[in-house]
Amino acid sequence: METLASPGILFTLAIFALVIGLLVFVHEFGHYGVARLFGIKVEAFAVGFGKEVVGWTDRNGTRWKLGWIPMGGYAKFAGDANGASQPDYSLDSQLPEDERANLFHNRPLWQRSLVVAAGPAINFLFAILIFAAFFMTYGHQITPAVVGKVVDGTPAAAAGLKEGDRILSMDGQGVDRFEDVSRIVAINPGTPIEIVLERGGETKSLEAKPRIVTEVDRFGNSYQRGQLGLMSGELVVVRHGPVQALRWAMVETWATVRMMWDTMAQVVMGRRPLDDLGGPVKIAQFSGQSATLGLPALIGFIALISINLGFINLLPIPMLDGGHLFLYALEGVRRRPLHPKVQEWAFMSGFALLMSLMLVLTWNDLRSVGMWDRITSVIG
Repeated sequence: METLASPGILFTLAIFALVIGLLVFVHEFGHYGVARLFGIKVEAFAVGFGKEVVGWTDRNGTRWKLGWIPMGGYAKFAGDANGASQPDYSLDSQLPEDERANLFHNRPLWQRSLVVAAGPAINFLFAILIFAAFFMTYGHQITPAVVGKVVDGTPAAAAGLKEGDRILSMDGQGVDRFEDVSRIVAINPGTPIEIVLERGGETKSLEAKPRIVTEVDRFGNSYQRGQLGLMSGELVVVRHGPVQALRWAMVETWATVRMMWDTMAQVVMGRRPLDDLGGPVKIAQFSGQSATLGLPALIGFIALISINLGFINLLPIPMLDGGHLFLYALEGVRRRPLHPKVQEWAFMSGFALLMSLMLVLTWNDLRSVGMWDRITSVIG
């Protein structure tokens, strides 16, 4: 396979800003749209951080602005102390009663929860719509979950898998097609997995341990994945109608979320190294590389990052949407908000955790692309 040259740094940064800017806009517009539906005032809608490059104020009093650092954004509601939607309870003693009721933190719990959940939800919906459009236009590649061939001397052969076996589940996950087999095996290198299959009308259960293989993509990026030694049958490309396209788009989106969850759980449990998690540098790198492969590849990459953004934001870390929802759940159980000092401590802890994780992931990224060695050689 011929190795493709990586795109230039300026091209990569431009595509990265485009991808992240678009997905941040989609995410924050989810918050904005549901907030406006409930009549909640949105004071600011920002894409990017740092100094405002361009902006305007609409007739509802919302300041729409573009920051010069394309690494995120926020929708700031009335009553928020900052872009992370940390409540400013001091306003309760400064405003008359009718105005206090309109502050975001004084809105009903169910309204606040829906506004917060709308951001990740629209990221998932955005990806589903992209996948559905692909399946209606380019078609959907599907391979039946039937073993076409077992390679001799591989973990699959050692486990007793045979040609013609129909795989029903792997690692506790249902299998609808051979692509599910490849996905599950790939994220379990060196880890024994249970395989439930149908052979001759009977259901059997086997255990196989995927071997660890290192591969290099067309841009020279190396990565590890699991391999069993199974070959699939014939690939079928199906162009779906709208209903089936949406159904399969939801299946693909859920499978991607499940893969992200499994990968993160494996890292937490020590089954995979932290190096397997990517940060902003890798996202930028893959953004540029996807763009060089053509518009369909770039749009597909945008769908994957949209799912990633929705998934990450649902983690129960204060400052993220999932952290807000977690605090709202505690509020629902206690039937009253947490003490302002407790919320302030939670937001500060969440900020510290996010910054620490971002530094670690960025350091991993710099090492993986060889930039860390160049940096140390310059400053050393």
